[in-house]
Amino acid sequence: MKVVLFCGGLGMRMRADNQSLPKPMMPIGPRPVLWHVMRYYAHFGHTEFVLCLGHGAEAVKEYFLNYHETGSNDFVMRRGGEDIRMLGTDISEWTITFVDTGLSTAIGERLRRVRHHLGDDEIFLANYGDVLTDAPMNQLIEEFRRTGAVGQMLAVKPQESFHVIDMDEDGRVTGLTPVAEMPFPINGGYFCLRQGIFDYLHEDEDLVMDACVRAAADGRMRAVRYDGFWAPMDTLKERTALQEQYRLGTSPWAVWRQSSPRPPVSSPLAVPTVEPTP
Repeated sequence: MKVVLFCGGLGMRMRADNQSLPKPMMPIGPRPVLWHVMRYYAHFGHTEFVLCLGHGAEAVKEYFLNYHETGSNDFVMRRGGEDIRMLGTDISEWTITFVDTGLSTAIGERLRRVRHHLGDDEIFLANYGDVLTDAPMNQLIEEFRRTGAVGQMLAVKPQESFHVIDMDEDGRVTGLTPVAEMPFPINGGYFCLRQGIFDYLHEDEDLVMDACVRAAADGRMRAVRYDGFWAPMDTLKERTALQEQYRLGTSPWAVWRQSSPRPPVSSPLAVPTVEPTP
């Protein structure tokens, strides 16, 4: 099953370092977050990737053209490096299609521009390329197969540290609620889609706020609640937190290293209306 990854974002909230890198190329440990996302999908058997490139396209291409398996795999070296025998591999079974979809193109239009690379696949996957989870992807896909929906998104708890203020007409505060405890989910950026989504997606439009809204109006959009691990990497603070998890060896998103069961997905929800910045 093909996986479309939107990886041309500017990452304006993470411009303190790595100024020329697109956001999905910002590293967690020795590998960019894009690699972690791809490795997640590959764990579930989905190794055909279509990368929608934009800002920093050359950085993405060069990274994979000069990829060194030794960076994240064990190996045996002989004769001073003349003979290298890999004990494991990451991307040897991957097929990656690199498509320049424009510098400031809307997410929906990026998807339209790679449609011909999807071939005859009725169902395909899509992701923003900078959000991590340990959700059971193949379970999500099987749930989606049993429906007539053209789209499905992962619904997760908001991660923001802000507080919502309850106040009366005189300005007296009557309550404070952390956003993360609010009883509504947000779009987690993990999509299962059918080719029928293109019937709702017009030129230069957004995938969620245009195509998904139209599909929802027809009753053909669904969301599945997931309360397990999910984390975006939109800001330096979020990246630092993910780096620390990696340093400590926890890395909940690294399902390819784990054997413990993950939380099941919950019942389908109404379509959430809040999404993370692509």
